[in-house]
Amino acid sequence: QVQLVESGGGSVQAGGSLRLSCVASEYTFSRYNMAWFRQAPGKEREFVAGIRWNGERTSYADSVKGRFTISRDNAKNTLYLQMFSLNPDDTAVYYCSRDTIPRRLVVSHTTVEYDYWGQGTQVTVSS
Repeated sequence: QVQLVESGGGSVQAGGSLRLSCVASEYTFSRYNMAWFRQAPGKEREFVAGIRWNGERTSYADSVKGRFTISRDNAKNTLYLQMFSLNPDDTAVYYCSRDTIPRRLVVSHTTVEYDYWGQGTQVTVSS
């Protein structure tokens, strides 16, 4: 059973930073693209950042470009999201997710192309 376990969320003031981690298990992590999504109360889940299986390509939502950095360590089966210059609009539950197929060349932005999800980690940014 594929497992994705996020950690690193918390409460910070505007302008602060957080680093999220997602540890994957029970599958070959290095074969799949991974992504971070987030969902704020009353809103749909939205793409934040994604990374190709080999780490050679990344993609970001316009709202986080220049502030967030996605990375992965395939030796540790771990996905990261480094978040800087946080603002209240970043408040949400953040989820890591795994692509449905291995070694996809394109980093997808849509939820339908991700089949496994973590339990989520709350990020709260106060003004």
